[in-house]
Amino acid sequence: MAAGYPADVLERALPAMMKANPLLLRSGTYHLAVTADGAADSAIVGCGGWTREPPGPPCQPVDPKVGHIRHFATHPGYLRRGVGSALLGRCIEEAGVAGVRRLECLSSLVAERFYASAGFHPVGRRSVILAPGVQFDSIVMALDLPPTAG
Repeated sequence: MAAGYPADVLERALPAMMKANPLLLRSGTYHLAVTADGAADSAIVGCGGWTREPPGPPCQPVDPKVGHIRHFATHPGYLRRGVGSALLGRCIEEAGVAGVRRLECLSSLVAERFYASAGFHPVGRRSVILAPGVQFDSIVMALDLPPTAG
C-alpha cells in the first residue's frame, strides 16, 4: 500500500485494519486461502469475504439485494499469483447464488485495478475513520450481478 498512502498514514491505519472482525469471521462467507504444502507447513496466503451488512458501525440498514466485499488481503509473497482473484471469484459467485444483485467494496487506492479486473467500476470516494484521528481514503466500487436462473 506504500504506493498509494504516505508512510505515516499506513503506520496509524494498518493496526486498525488488521483487527479481526468476529461477526465477519462467523459469517460463513469469509474465506482463507492456504498453501497446499501439507498440513504442517500450510500457511494463510490470502483472505476475503462478503456480507450483506455494510462495513462501518453496526445497525446500518441492510439491503438484501446488495452485498459488500470485505477485508481482502493477499500475502506480499503471493501477489499476482491468482490468490485474490480466486477468493473474489468465489465471493462473486456465492453472492449471486444468494440473490445479491449488486456488490460494493471500499477499495484501497492501490487495489482499484484489482477490483476493476473483476468488472467493478468506481462510483465515488470515501474516507473511512479507522480510529480517532486515523482517516483512510478509499474508492467506492460496484459490480452489478446478473439475475440467477431458477
